[in-house]
Amino acid sequence: MIKTPLSGRELQCLEWVSLGKTSWETASILGLSERTVNFHLRNACRKLNVYGRQAAVVKAVRSGLLHKGSMESGENSAINPDYSPISEPVTA
Repeated sequence: MIKTPLSGRELQCLEWVSLGKTSWETASILGLSERTVNFHLRNACRKLNVYGRQAAVVKAVRSGLLHKGSMESGENSAINPDYSPISEPVTA
């Protein structure tokens, strides 16, 4: 059981990690800095009592905090129903 609930931003970052996005890509998508994304991912790992982003995703899915493939299948994000995973193309 998870004692401290994950914040919306922590869950959002984990959702993008579950889709294989890097911290840099997630930052670009969410309009954050890469450092901020890493901050949220570290907090999520600490709260989930795991080491590493992949382990955090697995534990979040198994705990029912993330729905496997929710963003890929076109379902609304658990964080914000108005949020679209489709973003503007990232330019280098």
